[in-house]
Amino acid sequence: MPESVVTLFESLVGAEPPHDVPVLFDTACVMGGSIAGLLAARVLSDHARQVVIVEPDDTSAEAESRSGVPQDQQVHTLLPAGRLWIERWLPGVSQEAQDRGASLVGPDKQFVGHDDIRQAPDGLDHQFLAVGRPLLENLVRARVTALPNVSVLRAQATGLRYGDGAVVGVRFAGPGNGERAEGDLAADFVVDAMGRSSRLSNWLRQDGYDQPRLERLESPVNYATALFERPVKFPELEVATVLQLFTPQYPSGGVSVAAANAIEEQQWLVMLMGYGDNRPGRTLDDFRAHCAALPAIFSEITRGGVSREVVTYRQADSRRRHFAEADRLPARLVSVGDAVASFNPIYGQGMSSAALHASCLASYLDGGADLDQAATEFFRLQQVVVDAAWAVSAGGDAARIDAENGTEVPEDVRQQRRVMEQIAGAALVDADVSRAFNNVSYMLRHPGTLFDPGLLGKAAATSEGAAAK
Repeated sequence: MPESVVTLFESLVGAEPPHDVPVLFDTACVMGGSIAGLLAARVLSDHARQVVIVEPDDTSAEAESRSGVPQDQQVHTLLPAGRLWIERWLPGVSQEAQDRGASLVGPDKQFVGHDDIRQAPDGLDHQFLAVGRPLLENLVRARVTALPNVSVLRAQATGLRYGDGAVVGVRFAGPGNGERAEGDLAADFVVDAMGRSSRLSNWLRQDGYDQPRLERLESPVNYATALFERPVKFPELEVATVLQLFTPQYPSGGVSVAAANAIEEQQWLVMLMGYGDNRPGRTLDDFRAHCAALPAIFSEITRGGVSREVVTYRQADSRRRHFAEADRLPARLVSVGDAVASFNPIYGQGMSSAALHASCLASYLDGGADLDQAATEFFRLQQVVVDAAWAVSAGGDAARIDAENGTEVPEDVRQQRRVMEQIAGAALVDADVSRAFNNVSYMLRHPGTLFDPGLLGKAAATSEGAAAK
């Protein structure tokens, strides 16, 4: 792995807000008001006289679930990389979330386990924000829309306008008197943050530009999540976040991953995940029965009263759109968040990836971008982030599914997966390997850092020692 890629990734993770930057745009438009769109709007607020977020959902309700984010009732954890980035650009969000009952969880209250083995402590003060997705999004939205030059237009983006090879406006349709009122917003820069179902690629094809190649990794995952009352307050909890991964050999009843977070309103948000035909916990009785087959903590935290019945979610594949490969794209247009790449949510990378995509946007705009040309440099920066997240989540899913199906894979892929198995295994018992592994899992460092010769030697030695027992 080139050192430049590792260094670039870490510079994006640690980026600070700029000071005294020139105004580049009169109006910037962000299509989509979820986490990715809001963070992009925060970056654009430093460069535009006005930023308009076009969002079809009613976002006036206080911390309510909304149809535009179908997975928002599932477990969400803000990984350290995303939390630290958001704190630098929107200071105080973590504290406000805690004031509302969310948990800022240090290593003393975290449990990460593989089958029945707890991962070795890594010696670092990694902190997770355990919070319901609707509350976190509400807090971020309140901070961003409080900026004097940011506003929200409740409407659905329906297309783009072009002039001289650049995007110059966004067409939209919004609520009207019995009919959808159509309109047109002039814009000097546009961000697609319309999520996994974004139609931007289709618009580009229809409008005579390149349609970015869509890559899919078939990895059908099924989630079941329920809320339970939590009588014990956060300071008295021994564990506040739990993540358990189970090998196919573990008698988990089809549960591949189980997670639990101590969130606001003194509740446990608990999720079970299965691959393929395994759909654990679709009813409350079934949910509790599956938890009873898992490590004891899951039985304990699901004994309480039910705050919300089971909510299920199914995702058929991970997908990414290769904008960096496209030869002909309009200028003044970028895409962020799930509109570019969406992964298995269990890895918790979605919101942190959105933060790093916003960091790419800041780097691109601060670096003297030629705005009259397609944003190729932005997409190349973003590809570094997407590649890193894809290697962890999609790579892990593919290895699991291929193993369960007995799929033959090329020798180089088999060897790479063997190395990753050794690293994950060594992380259970070796603090140095655990530290390196967690830094990558938490999106603080690039996956290329795991291939340090010294680290690989430790992982191999640990694997050989375990095999000899």
